Amino acid sequence: MDDHDLLRYSRHILLEEFGIDGQARVGAGRALVIGAGGLGSPVALYLAAAGVGHIALVDDDEVDLTNLQRQVAHTNDRVGRLKVESAAEAMRAINPDIAIETHALRADEALLSRLVEASDVVVDCCDNFATRHAVNRACVAHGKPLVAGAAIRFDGQLSVYDTRDEASPCYACIFPPDAAFEETLCAVLGVFGPVVGTIGTLQASEALKLLAGIGPSLAGKLLMFDGRRTAFDTLKIARDPHCSVCAQRAGA
Repeated sequence: MDDHDLLRYSRHILLEEFGIDGQARVGAGRALVIGAGGLGSPVALYLAAAGVGHIALVDDDEVDLTNLQRQVAHTNDRVGRLKVESAAEAMRAINPDIAIETHALRADEALLSRLVEASDVVVDCCDNFATRHAVNRACVAHGKPLVAGAAIRFDGQLSVYDTRDEASPCYACIFPPDAAFEETLCAVLGVFGPVVGTIGTLQASEALKLLAGIGPSLAGKLLMFDGRRTAFDTLKIARDPHCSVCAQRAGA
């Protein structure tokens, strides 16, 4: 770490829990961000600002005018461009010293397996159950911590699923893939912009704590945010010993 880095990251280094060692771990870390929209925007910007050494972004969508009310990594003059390219441009404007890898692709099983295996932390910022479950399966298979968030209307939720801890549930323990969940879309129900910003910022916080080796994380807890009341509630969540995804993991 040179004098430039010591100055750039000085406010993190000054934190007793973080320090030079924590910043060095962040700088050597590899993060995978699935989705570059409302949740992915603050995640990508904060991870870049914090100096995460390598960040991979996955999103096959393009910037639309309706995104700009909440997807703060994008700008009016980048409407029509790929979201991963737009987000990467914003990230490089904040921090040109990091490596950014973009994938303008749908996150399928093969791509996820390869990218998750190469990552130290995975941040799920997508907007559909099928992709969330695919991301979770890859994280369980490769033993990688998953920071998963969701937001719709005035409500948000967040947890960390870290199956390196045998007591920690995976995403499928809480939201079984064969359960009947109604898919909800921002385009239909709407979403309050600051809610996705709140959840995305907390996702970035959890990801950075995992990379820096400071804790504890939200593993074993589901954080619920009510944007109407500006209130948080925390639910304890447990591993399902019969989970179709993680029951046979190592150490289970």
